Parts: sequence; C-alpha cells; structure tokens
Amino acid sequence: MPPRYPLPLPPLLRLGWAILRKEKLSFRSEACDAARWLRPPIKVEGHEHIPNSGPCLVTINHFSRAGFYSVWLTLSVSSVVPVDIHWVISAAWTFRERPALKRLTPLSRWVFCRLSQVYSFTTMPPMPPDPADTAARARAVRRVLETIRCTPGGVIGLAPEGQDSPDGVLQRPHPGVGRFLTLLADAGLRFLPVGIFEENNALHLRFGPGYRLEAPPGLSAEQRDLQASQIVMKAIACQLPPHMRGEFG
Repeated sequence: MPPRYPLPLPPLLRLGWAILRKEKLSFRSEACDAARWLRPPIKVEGHEHIPNSGPCLVTINHFSRAGFYSVWLTLSVSSVVPVDIHWVISAAWTFRERPALKRLTPLSRWVFCRLSQVYSFTTMPPMPPDPADTAARARAVRRVLETIRCTPGGVIGLAPEGQDSPDGVLQRPHPGVGRFLTLLADAGLRFLPVGIFEENNALHLRFGPGYRLEAPPGLSAEQRDLQASQIVMKAIACQLPPHMRGEFG
C-alpha cells in the first residue's frame, strides 16, 4: 500500500496565523513537524552528501502521482537538510491540462504569494513560459541572485522541470532553465542532486554527490542552455530508479 501524505493541522494553523499577522516562519521547522506525521517515515540515502551549509543549490525531480501533494517535495527535503532552504516555487497553478479548474489559478497565485512571504521563498512564473511573464520572471531571477548575495552560505532549492510529469518520469526542462542554472553556478553555488521517489511503500530521498556546473566553452547561448539542463537532469536521474530516468537514464 503506498504511503499517505497528510497535511497536518498544527502547521496549517500556524501558517494561517502567520499570514494574518504578516509574520515569518521557519519552513524547516514546519517541515520537521509535518514529517513526523508521515507513516512510514521518510527513507533517506546518501546522508554523507547532505550539506550543513551552502552555498549550494538543491535540485530535485518534480515527482508526482495521484494522491501525492506536491508540497511534500519541499517538506521532505527541508525536513532532512539541517538548514533552511530558500525554495524557488511556482507562482501559480495554471491547470493547462484541466481547463475546468483554471478558475482556481487566481486563488493559487494568492496562496503561493502568501507562502513566499511567510517562508521567505521566491515565486517564479509557472511553466511552460508565457511571453507575458517575461518581466516577472526576470524579477524573480534577480530576487534569487540577491538572496545569494545577501546570505553567504545559504541553500537554494528548486525543481528544474517546473511542473508535474504525467507518468513520474523525468522531463526535459523548458528552454531558459539552463540559463538560470548557469547564473546560479556563476554566483558560486555548488549543485546537489536529490532523487525523490516511492519504493517499498515509503517515500525515499536519495542525495547524490555535489558538483560544479561547468558547460564546455565555445557553445552558443542556446547550446549552453540545453547543456546546462542536461548536466543537471542527468545528475538527478542518477539518484532515481531506472524506470523514472526517462531520456536522462
């Protein structure tokens, strides 16, 4: 029987209170509390690769299936890494494949905005890219880079795919993601790949060895974008079971 993923009431109540009072909360503290409700407990591999500090970028796969709440992607990793992670999250759910739910997009945008304020996250316009979001995406990139400059030794986290995969298999990131990853590498971040998957009826986190993202010289901007994405996704794929690796296996 696959694990169940509860949304515990105490953290939700604290979040609601923090939104009302415009207060900050430690996402790591809330994640540790939420993880205690998960049965069976999270299984962690690669403890030796878990960072005690940065500067580093935690890159995860966007694991999804029916009954799995995507918030557990960030909750699970933050409950294990011993420092607060500055997550880069979607600014909204767009429901492109479920038009009947598109009326919920404005509500999701409001919710994610409040989450980012309480937990000090950065919201990024949703994938796939919309030309109308170009300015907002540029502002989000600058905000992440400013966070890196202002918090030496900080840890950033993101899922390069930027959206759910229908079958749980790794997807190729959208154009432009590789350029963003290159900017983070140029800012001095070391990359840490994490695979998130279910096995033997438990949620697993597999941390891989950290590395420096370095694209070969002489590439065009488009080639550099693609190469950076491929390097990062292959590192994540190495932390996943073979059937989830897709084209990066």
